[in-house]
Amino acid sequence: MNKKSHQEFRVALIGTDSLRGQEIKNLLAAGKFPIKSIEFYDPEVEEEYSKLTDFRDEPKVIHHPDPYLLEGLDLVFLASDRVSNKKFGRLAKEKGFKAIDLAESFTDEPDVPVVVAGVNDSLIEKGEVYLVSNPHPASIFLSHFFSAILSHFTIKKAIAMILQPVSAYENEGIEELAQQSYALLSSTSFGKKVFHDQVAFNLLPGVEKPGKDGFSVREKQIIQETKQVLSPANFPFSLSLVQAPVFHVYSIMSYLELSEDCSLEELEKAFKKKAIFKFLPSGSVEQISNLKVAGKNQIFIGHIKKDQSIPGSFWFWVAADNLTIGSSINALEIARKMLGLT
Repeated sequence: MNKKSHQEFRVALIGTDSLRGQEIKNLLAAGKFPIKSIEFYDPEVEEEYSKLTDFRDEPKVIHHPDPYLLEGLDLVFLASDRVSNKKFGRLAKEKGFKAIDLAESFTDEPDVPVVVAGVNDSLIEKGEVYLVSNPHPASIFLSHFFSAILSHFTIKKAIAMILQPVSAYENEGIEELAQQSYALLSSTSFGKKVFHDQVAFNLLPGVEKPGKDGFSVREKQIIQETKQVLSPANFPFSLSLVQAPVFHVYSIMSYLELSEDCSLEELEKAFKKKAIFKFLPSGSVEQISNLKVAGKNQIFIGHIKKDQSIPGSFWFWVAADNLTIGSSINALEIARKMLGLT
């Protein structure tokens, strides 16, 4: 038995009110991690004030974060803004705690490992790692998806079209979709703050400013993170993000070309025995929808189509919740690995 199996840890969460902060707090409150104590911080709380949250039906105070408050901690989850996450994440080694960034604040820093639990978490075992980046939700889903296929086949080429939920832009995105939907149904005017165009009942092929090649920073980030996680596997891979008028869940249409031609039944075996997947076989009456996937802890895969025009080519539909399996669950598994619990 692991010597640390009965150990409890001192934990802190910075960015308590963010969507990812709320989700990891709920997961911790459900008893999914051995906690000795937990503290909550939010940079928006002014130093001389505080506000309340709750944890396991008990009131807890949210304080303004300060470096000295992190001394003596074992684990810190970073779910705040980019500047704050970088400030406190870089203190991990100095203060002696483990830090996990839930907000993709360190994607531009190659010395911070990007980890998907169950795919490349062996990186954590290589030396003393104090700071780890939880990648973009789509990077997590695609890494698991490609990894499962790579365990049986060789991928020649992969393409993905990703339908992004408004919760990618935190509560502001959710509120804008809700307000616009209500306004349109009641024939009243509405504002546009997060999205440059109407997002309700609409699809937007671009939200963020594209580069010279037409790809946004976020699209390039997902491509880079996925390749980094799957290294040394190397195959041509590209994607495009489309903003969808849904609150939660990323839906992905992916096209793959394999080096080997195979049947649908052979391909389905790659997903059937892995607990992280909810696989719907060909001909299944059940449909994968955002409504069914929201709040679930698995990656849903189904509606596989074998393209007869090109040998070894297939279409897949992949969907998963961006706040559960796409953020908090991966972060918690990373924490377990970093602290020697698994």
